[in-house]
Amino acid sequence: MSGYVKFINHTLQPRITEKEVVLDLFAGCGGLSLGFEAAGYKTIGYEMDNAASETYNKNLSGECLAATLSVDFNYPKAEIIIGGPPCQPFSVGGHQKGIEDARDGFPIFIDAVRKLQPKVFMFENVRGLLYTNKWYFDLILNELKKLGYIINYKLLNAVNYGVPQNRERLFVFGHRSQFNFPKPKSKKVTVGEAIGDTMFTAPEHSKFLTSSMDAYVAKYERASDCINPRDLYPNKPARTLTCRNLAGATGDMQRVRLNDGRRRRLFHSEAARLQSFPDWFDFIGNETQKFNQIGNAVPPLLAYQLALSLKDCYKTNEFYTPSEIIESNLQPNQLLTLF
Repeated sequence: MSGYVKFINHTLQPRITEKEVVLDLFAGCGGLSLGFEAAGYKTIGYEMDNAASETYNKNLSGECLAATLSVDFNYPKAEIIIGGPPCQPFSVGGHQKGIEDARDGFPIFIDAVRKLQPKVFMFENVRGLLYTNKWYFDLILNELKKLGYIINYKLLNAVNYGVPQNRERLFVFGHRSQFNFPKPKSKKVTVGEAIGDTMFTAPEHSKFLTSSMDAYVAKYERASDCINPRDLYPNKPARTLTCRNLAGATGDMQRVRLNDGRRRRLFHSEAARLQSFPDWFDFIGNETQKFNQIGNAVPPLLAYQLALSLKDCYKTNEFYTPSEIIESNLQPNQLLTLF
């Protein structure tokens, strides 16, 4: 077992030390909540997918309620709100329909902030929200600023925070004091450090690419001007793990090439390590459901570091009130820090 695996198995254990409650909206299987519980916070999750909700309840200290959220939902009291509003409306795979997409979860997230007035909140989304749908992102920020919050946002790549995967996502924090994003690490963790003990093996029930699938992959790579085959390499971090390239037999699927030349699809346990889930984290559901939970999750190791930064912000003694922020003479760059 590598040092990386030992580290996440030990570090990402729920250890509730704080009195504040963290509300996790659109919680999925609990990747974000796991990071916050490892940082000491009790969590309450809401997730409409039953298998993901069961996974959360099996592994975390907090409770996840299987519920479909709406703008008239009644929440328990919470001092901190986190979540990942559905990102399909703003992702390339979701055709970037934005506000016209019924899967848009931002009105629900903003409504929860308005009702509970937490001291701190955080949400995660795809990088596309900063580009094709930047106009909508600006609307979201304006609504949150009207509620009296200072906003910090930044694109973070999980590979810079100890996760063996290139995964760039947008993280937004709202607060009334001071916030600093966690500092990136100098060393990148590789696929070999994460799954080197299994990646060149072929256990029972392994699934291999067929000759026709190999031909399709080769065609896909030629069309995308790929210089090297998009297999996983032990000396590099992985490409971004998604539901599509984990669960689907696509040209971009995640796979390893064995020494005999065969290409094997990943086991969900390998994908979980590449997302920084500990080995003890037990996923509920069939293979596709497990892959979907992993592909949708915020890497828990990154979530843990963000939770520590949020904790520092929360414990800052000086908090502005909403009226002080809105009515003060502070300069705009003191209220909204753009990265």
